[in-house]
Amino acid sequence: MRCTLLPGTSRPGRLRSAVLSALAVCATVAALLLGTGAPQAAAAGSLPCDVYAAAGTPCVAAHSMVRALYSSYNGSLYQVQRASDGATRNIGLLSAGGYADAAAQDSFCSGTTCIVTRIYDQSARHNDLTVEGAGGAGKADVGAPADALPVTVGGHQVYGLEISAGMGYRNDATSGVATNGAAEGMYMVTSGTHVNGSCCFDYGNAETNNKDTGNGHMDAINFGTECWFSPCYGSGPWVQADLENGLFQSDAGYSKNSSDTGTGALPFVTALLKNNGQDHFALKWGNAQSGGLTTTYSGGEPTTSGYSPMHQEGAIVLGTGGDNSNGSIGSFFEGVMTSGIPTDAADNSVQSNIVSVGYGGATGAAGTLNAGSEISLRATTSCCTSDYVRHQNNAGVLSSVTSSSSALDKNDATWIVRKGLADSSCVSFESRNYPGDFLRHSDFKLYRQPMDGTAQFRQDATFCPQTGKSGTGTSFASYNYPTRYLRHYDYNLYIASDGGSNAFDSSTSWTDDVSWAVSTPWAP
Repeated sequence: MRCTLLPGTSRPGRLRSAVLSALAVCATVAALLLGTGAPQAAAAGSLPCDVYAAAGTPCVAAHSMVRALYSSYNGSLYQVQRASDGATRNIGLLSAGGYADAAAQDSFCSGTTCIVTRIYDQSARHNDLTVEGAGGAGKADVGAPADALPVTVGGHQVYGLEISAGMGYRNDATSGVATNGAAEGMYMVTSGTHVNGSCCFDYGNAETNNKDTGNGHMDAINFGTECWFSPCYGSGPWVQADLENGLFQSDAGYSKNSSDTGTGALPFVTALLKNNGQDHFALKWGNAQSGGLTTTYSGGEPTTSGYSPMHQEGAIVLGTGGDNSNGSIGSFFEGVMTSGIPTDAADNSVQSNIVSVGYGGATGAAGTLNAGSEISLRATTSCCTSDYVRHQNNAGVLSSVTSSSSALDKNDATWIVRKGLADSSCVSFESRNYPGDFLRHSDFKLYRQPMDGTAQFRQDATFCPQTGKSGTGTSFASYNYPTRYLRHYDYNLYIASDGGSNAFDSSTSWTDDVSWAVSTPWAP
């Protein structure tokens, strides 16, 4: 059996990637047919779908906001639509096999806002995801804001997908995705910092009619804090299997693994599910920044009727349940689905590749108010010159941070400067260790909260720098309350005016309290 690319058949972009992917699969099949042994190991530098193809379980869906998942891919990653005129633009890569051209998005969306309207499938199957329509449990969804989740991946500034309630993506007419008890595997890179206990932040196989059609008609990774079957151990979030009518941690539904207390607030998580469609499924997770994978369950299908064999329908869902239950929140950076069950060795190689990417790495800039710079903000009031702006239990506070402080304290006191969410001439402050969460005011108090794309949030999270009111440092005027400035008062943070009815508007030391030293970050 010979696999060749005929002269003159080279193609640019997505088609060329599809041809090369088909050749990789063909080579694997040829090796098996010719008796040359097991599928060959992927070459060094291979990306996740190269690894899975070499292992004999090729990707039938490969979605990513941030990077190519095939080393040869040079097509579009996603599409954005801007609010000002409804125009759309595809966002591609800086180079084949590389990272998203986020600057193209920034340029296209400058002066307005954009939503993500399509996530392209990099595989030859073209199983693209578009904004999900109405289902049995929810009205039609809306697209996620394109700029809500800025992140560093591979040393590049890119954007993930930040899902809030009422957002989701789907494809009900796919090619090659498992149906009726066929075997499959899947993973996604998500975040433990942006989760809730509502149904259902899923990625994977779902019904083709957007309705609950019965047990075993889904086969999707679920990630969140919803405990469907008690007991669940710890506080989550957990990697679970949404197999329809239940989020399963074992064949019994509930967790049989008391050591699986969830991932905690890891900023980047690899979540993995594989299912032979007949009598076995497995769940794994790993820190997407370091280390390997942990198997939390490997055993039989759910014992309730309808799951053995499975009855998958082959749609792909992202961000909601199979019937468009859309109350969940979550983060999505990349994910794939395979034909057949990948080997553990292939899973481990994919995890190693994910870790090598450097999710959430340093931006490469520090100590300035330029977009992309990492900073800490130090108080200049004489009482508090070793105190810094930080988040603690979601609230913005002023806290002492020193070289001997814990890593958590240092991370909480580190912010990434972003172009102002409401005005690019101003700034917004993204949490270093909670990707997609920004410092914003609500009822004049400061909080760390996830960006939901609303105009209100954008305004509340935008601050306009000016010369420090005390004559030193920098003061930050609230974008939507321009006479109010970021201030510390009694170790809490507010937007405060110089005099007023609120205690935190006191004129005493106001000019010092609203003047900040922009310093190098505690956690670069």
